Amino acid sequence: MSSIISRDVVIVGAGPSGLTAALELQKAGKTVAVLEARERVGGRTWTDTMNGATIEIGGQWISPDQTALYSLADELGIETFERWKAGKSVFIGADGVRHEYEGEDFPVSEHTVSEINKLIAKMDELAATVDPDRPWDAPDAKELDTISFHHWLASQTDDAEAVECVGLFIAGGMLTKPAKTFSALQALLMAASAGSFSNLVDEDFILDRRLSTSMQGVSLAVAERVGHENIFLDNPMLKLEWSEADGGHVVAHGSTVTVQAKRVILAIPPNLYTRPSFVPPLPRWQQVTHQHQSMGLVIKVHAVYDTPFWREKGLSGTCFSPSSLVQEIYDNTFHTDDNGTLVGFVSDEKADAMWALSEDERKDAILGDMARFLGEEAKNTKLFYLSDWGSEEWTRGAYATSYDLGGLHRFGPTQNDAVGPIYFSSSDLAGEGYQHVDGAVRMGRRTAARIVADLAGKEYDASYDGATSLY
Repeated sequence: MSSIISRDVVIVGAGPSGLTAALELQKAGKTVAVLEARERVGGRTWTDTMNGATIEIGGQWISPDQTALYSLADELGIETFERWKAGKSVFIGADGVRHEYEGEDFPVSEHTVSEINKLIAKMDELAATVDPDRPWDAPDAKELDTISFHHWLASQTDDAEAVECVGLFIAGGMLTKPAKTFSALQALLMAASAGSFSNLVDEDFILDRRLSTSMQGVSLAVAERVGHENIFLDNPMLKLEWSEADGGHVVAHGSTVTVQAKRVILAIPPNLYTRPSFVPPLPRWQQVTHQHQSMGLVIKVHAVYDTPFWREKGLSGTCFSPSSLVQEIYDNTFHTDDNGTLVGFVSDEKADAMWALSEDERKDAILGDMARFLGEEAKNTKLFYLSDWGSEEWTRGAYATSYDLGGLHRFGPTQNDAVGPIYFSSSDLAGEGYQHVDGAVRMGRRTAARIVADLAGKEYDASYDGATSLY
């Protein structure tokens, strides 16, 4: 028998965006209930301890541009620590040759370095014209949204290795889709959301620091403030009844609790909007829009060792190769751990190939590739774990959703529009901080502010960027 409660706002999803919205609404004097399908809070941030190692299964890094996340961490009293960066990096080129190097440039030919830098400069130039909140208003937005990122890069240079190297940062590193499947405008949104393309290609910037509590610790701390009595775990929203009559109201039906409220926030990724039933159905445009937003796919590899052996070799643990199975590797040793941990990433079509193998074949292939970068010791793990968000029922991919080719300029302008009493909030819909926890926090704050203004019959200040709390 489902219990029935009444609140001002019901939030669907207890990830960083939903919990931030709940906290902001409470600070503004509103009552909330949070329905979460999982048995935990944190959404796409999730930490576990395995064999004595701290494993951040989901999102984990914080960069200098992520001021909203920093402000929330400060509010919660959470400190940060620097990612290990000391030592040489390793690069394996298209010819399969391994290079140790220092500095910003990959150890490729002078011509390829020049072409890479030319592409980065061009991306910086274009990204500066893009408002991350409104990329569809950028000059030539339609043209940029109807050419794939790969083909746009190839139109700027005849150096195939430069195309692959630059494409790696967006395709494998961020959107986790082949560069031929998303647009140049989508790539520019990713760059503009981080301040510039140069920021995205600088691993010491974009992967600067980590949270002392782990990234999930942010959600756990916010949940404490929201109050566990207001958070209903293992309660996916099965049906949403909604109406615009009499100022608007909703009835959200969870597994064991039903919430009557004035407004609802869907703080889940867009690919999950179709999971609950809507009575009446969402408008045509919303239903079509959601079909053009899809998750990427990436395997996050966690390899734990007795010691960080690569440091003894004078290596940072940072490795790159556009042509390798594991395209990126970093030293991921948690600040309180005594062991050594590497994190690697196997993206899009390469991830498809790995999931087609047996467990032993998959482990051998991945560790064998990591050993090409860091030596045979990389094969001798004390723990080997793969983050598999693609099989996680309430996520279905990683890291976040993006539009298919041509979708951003067509559907993006209305993606954040409320449908009567229904609001949408997630990092997938953010401008600044797009796809990152920072974007989730910004969206949570901005959505809460919109609802507070709406319920008060006041106009919302659209210039508010969510970088700091209003309350």
